[in-house]
Amino acid sequence: MKILFICTHNRCRSILSEAITNHLADGRITAYSAGSQPAGEVHPLSLKYLQQRGISIDGLQSQSWDDFEAIKPDVVITVCDSAANEACPVWFGNTAKVHWGLPDPSKLEGSEAEIQSAFNSVMDTIEIRVRGLLSLDIAAMSGAQLQTTLQQLAEEI
Repeated sequence: MKILFICTHNRCRSILSEAITNHLADGRITAYSAGSQPAGEVHPLSLKYLQQRGISIDGLQSQSWDDFEAIKPDVVITVCDSAANEACPVWFGNTAKVHWGLPDPSKLEGSEAEIQSAFNSVMDTIEIRVRGLLSLDIAAMSGAQLQTTLQQLAEEI
């Protein structure tokens, strides 16, 4: 299964989702991330906190969703509010689309401890949702079933 995580700037939440999913999926799922208006660079704290958890940051980059037409994802998951309301490219077609809204820890102002706590909270939420996804027999689900089930995961966590 191929999942494309989308966030407007593809520098924090979608990057975290890609890295955590690939780390936990052990090849069952291949995750990618992209943005509708990519920033062109990954937020440095995204990289820092992934590394602190022992999650590979190799190959992570901020890129456009246009770069992923050829991979034909099975699922597209938006992770920020603005991306959820954007018109997706026509090539997404009938791909299952789900919204897993997450707060943006990269925009938080505060102490280093507060910012780290915000990143850890978002990363914990992603991990719980991905573990929930991995506990399912996703290969046996139709697009509509998959979409409904993935949306329920987000609503529960």
